[in-house]
Amino acid sequence: MTRLVVATTNPGKVREINDILSGAGIDLVSLDAFPGLVEPDETGETFAENARLKALYYTQATGLPCVADDSGLEVAALDNAPGVHSARWQGTDYAVKFRKIYELLRARGLETSAARFVCHVALADQGRVIYETTGIVNGEIAPVPRGTNGFGYDPIFYYPPFKCTLAELDLDRKATVSHRGKAFGALRAILNAEC
Repeated sequence: MTRLVVATTNPGKVREINDILSGAGIDLVSLDAFPGLVEPDETGETFAENARLKALYYTQATGLPCVADDSGLEVAALDNAPGVHSARWQGTDYAVKFRKIYELLRARGLETSAARFVCHVALADQGRVIYETTGIVNGEIAPVPRGTNGFGYDPIFYYPPFKCTLAELDLDRKATVSHRGKAFGALRAILNAEC
């Protein structure tokens, strides 16, 4: 396996995944290389179901091995919302998403909550899933958004061992603890073992 489609057009994800998988002897290709490809509906009820669905769809559509992830934020006090709906929850503006999380917490008399990021990765080739793994990082909702690194919910995800949000970390340090770093790190070990 020398070429691998990464099933995303999100530039933040592409950067992170490229950084984590660097040195694995793989030429990563994002979905931007396949203009006009229609995205599948993410109908799964779990991160694992959605990751498998995307990996299988894109390996069939491109004819190449494909890795897909589904990831999101689960806030304990909000019954693990936004969960699998993280990317589409409350629209696409993350400032709006942050305000809604804080509003929902305040409505429950809370300023923060335990939270976790989950990332499930599925690797598919020739019509079947050949590897999958899950990465999780536990933390809490920060009192206010902080940091300009990272993307998505990173500015409101406080990681107590480092005493900062994930958006305050550089990519290398973030990859050592993040959900995506753990999941794609495990994939990198598998890819290295095959080379």
